[in-house]
Amino acid sequence: MASDLVEAVRGALDPVLEQPISELGILRDVEEGRRGSVTVKVAVPTPDWPGEPLGEAIAVAAKAHGATDVAVDVVVMSDADREALGRHLENAEKHRVGATGSRTRVIAVSSGKGGVGKSSVTANTAVALAQAGHSVGVLDADVWGFSIPKMLGVDAPPHAIGSRIVAPRAHGVRVISMDYFVGPDQAVIWRGPMLHKALEQFLGDVFWGEPDFLLIDMPPGTGDVAISISQFAPRAQSLVVTTPQVTAQRVARRAAAMAEKVNQEVVGVVENMSWFTGDDGTRYEIFGSGGGAALAEDLGVPLLGQIPLLPALRLGADEGTPVALAAPDSEAAKAFDQIASRLVELRPRVRTHPELVIE
Repeated sequence: MASDLVEAVRGALDPVLEQPISELGILRDVEEGRRGSVTVKVAVPTPDWPGEPLGEAIAVAAKAHGATDVAVDVVVMSDADREALGRHLENAEKHRVGATGSRTRVIAVSSGKGGVGKSSVTANTAVALAQAGHSVGVLDADVWGFSIPKMLGVDAPPHAIGSRIVAPRAHGVRVISMDYFVGPDQAVIWRGPMLHKALEQFLGDVFWGEPDFLLIDMPPGTGDVAISISQFAPRAQSLVVTTPQVTAQRVARRAAAMAEKVNQEVVGVVENMSWFTGDDGTRYEIFGSGGGAALAEDLGVPLLGQIPLLPALRLGADEGTPVALAAPDSEAAKAFDQIASRLVELRPRVRTHPELVIE
């Protein structure tokens, strides 16, 4: 019978796939030596697999059950073992994210026009949800202006395992984006059918692990991507981002109208760039006021939060450090916590005829 220490090692979670290494076929052997020493042999799927976090997870599990010295020997899986792992990952996801039956709540973060901070809202809301204990993924569907990996500080590429693409994680958030598949400064010049296929692969071929939330950073405005998402994720909700400007609010109304056209529930409105607080504590409404509240009232949905202008928010986006980490006690961080909390509370509406969905 295996010792408690061996069982603990078998149950250690791979940090990338978040499953026990014994179930993934990563664990090869555990050898207990003298005076609390233990040697663990593992086989990782790819040569660039993050072995250091895996070794740390194994060491923590082993030391919690008496080991004093842990050595981890790493080799790369054979092609046959990697294919078997790919099949395991396919079977582990009972439902494709966004499809009927999936437990994942899909939220499309939209705006009527660019420049309102939609991607920043997406990235920071995702981190706030993760810090609240939820499993979270972000699909960067802004295929022409992708920015989510940079904002979240994701510096690792996806891993291909069999037919599955394993999205990298940062700050507890799994991310997939066109940023991983095009060269630096290369333009994406795609039309409808190619966009449709790429989004289908992002939802169907990426290993998400059925997260609690999948946030989709939509391109600004309305168009092919919105139509495709409505087909692949018919139960998606829409979160509309605007600024306090009345003009911006009017344009954002078009994004909400698009959501309604494809039968997406508009769950709420987020107002970004709401004010700037000076050193004297005075709030300066640089872009006016009332746009978010007016849009929410017009749509009959709640205003989930107002995000102030904050240098740490802009700097964090440039450096890949979300505001929850860069300035955890700031107005902006607290606003994102509120938005995350409200999203959790606002469950999707129940369809009168749930069988009438687009697959």
